[in-house]
Amino acid sequence: MSHYHINVFYSEEDRGYIADIPDLKSCSAFGETPEEAVREVQSAKKAWLQTCRAKGKRIPKPRYRPAIYAMSG
Repeated sequence: MSHYHINVFYSEEDRGYIADIPDLKSCSAFGETPEEAVREVQSAKKAWLQTCRAKGKRIPKPRYRPAIYAMSG
């Protein structure tokens, strides 16, 4: 399984952490801790990719790189 970048941030509105994978449209998850959000988004990623395969859709290659990585070379 490819390694996709995961964003994690705190949501005041939800009072918890959101993890999302920018390369996989609408692939996100919630957790009470950052670690829980990442575990949950890993499960969401697996389901997202399985659904793509089952429907014969193209699976995107990991491309998203935050600006911080672009500056580090």
